[in-house]
Amino acid sequence: MWAQLKALLLGLLQIIHNAITSIGIGTNFAWGLAIIALTLLVRLAMHPLTQKQMVSMQKMQKLQPMLKVLQDKYGEDKDKLNQETMALYKEHGVNPASGCLPLLIQLPIFILLYGVLYDLTKTEAFTNVTFLGVNLGGSVLTTVADALRLVDENGVRIPNEQLGVVMVFLSSFTNLSLLFSNIGIWIANFILLILIAYLTWLQQHLTSAGNPQMAMMNWFMPLFLTFICFGLPGGVLLYWGISSLMGIVHQVRVSRKTTEEMKTKPTLYKDKPKTK
Repeated sequence: MWAQLKALLLGLLQIIHNAITSIGIGTNFAWGLAIIALTLLVRLAMHPLTQKQMVSMQKMQKLQPMLKVLQDKYGEDKDKLNQETMALYKEHGVNPASGCLPLLIQLPIFILLYGVLYDLTKTEAFTNVTFLGVNLGGSVLTTVADALRLVDENGVRIPNEQLGVVMVFLSSFTNLSLLFSNIGIWIANFILLILIAYLTWLQQHLTSAGNPQMAMMNWFMPLFLTFICFGLPGGVLLYWGISSLMGIVHQVRVSRKTTEEMKTKPTLYKDKPKTK
């Protein structure tokens, strides 16, 4: 099943790539455009689910003051609190479970794309394919290793599978002159990685605005994902970056629209219960 899905995704990428090269665009640049086109197709296919997710999340943020009132009033009666909370969600059309579904659907696509690009790097046609300087088949780790010309004790190039963050990081500090003399090999992948970290932070910030409990996640998630992304191919990072950018634009539009809609909603409780 997994192999068939990979073959299907690879076939779709090749169809898009061939269509782009047929209009006279170079094969290297066409691979980057094909990945961007695939991102657009995925986002378009998932738009209904993503729209529901974002609207639900935005409304939940706007309902926080009302939820606090319910907690103050029914804090000692958990059953009543749950009943009133669900009634509040229903009144405002909020589905708390809708937030995870688009992510669960995107994850297999993300893993499949990684597998497809990894397999493509093994073919001659995809050797050193770049898009705007980004090595689509190489990661930050592998491009930095190439710049440092890392070899083992026998003078043989260290395989990508054996490269580690600590190894490359320490080697970079001990070979700074070589690293920066070959900056063109790795800088585009590194900039894309930093851009993805920023976009992740921005998405977290927009999602958790007004929620102090999520403040730590605003910093943890970008750092955690940056660490993971060190070993991901540039093509996967390109997909992730474009998808994140489109998600932020969508999120801002939904936020503005939801804010206007929530202004017209009646307040559930006019007076806050007196605290003991």
